[in-house]
Amino acid sequence: MNKEFIEIHWTSGSLDEARRVCRFLVQERYVACAQIIPWIESIYQWDNKLETAQECKIVLKTEHEMFDKVKEVIEENCKYEIPEILWVPIAGGNSSYLKWLEESITHRSEKS
Repeated sequence: MNKEFIEIHWTSGSLDEARRVCRFLVQERYVACAQIIPWIESIYQWDNKLETAQECKIVLKTEHEMFDKVKEVIEENCKYEIPEILWVPIAGGNSSYLKWLEESITHRSEKS
């Protein structure tokens, strides 16, 4: 396996939005897996005011070269003005799982 795998962390303002975007990303094979944590509470500063919001946390698994495409899909379908979209490298793990991850993304070209 020569691919560089990453996790993309995204915060959505609604469960419906998270499900819709995640289903599209998995169906199109931009990501191998999407995990939605349906309820988190975020506390942050926005426009110089302390805010509290109930959100969904999403973790996506893919290869690094797909980051820009995934980011684009999220930005086009997210209600937030500045959505949290971060990536972290997957440095290692269960080799069988990493093989499945690679196969799940690689087969997107076969859909065309």
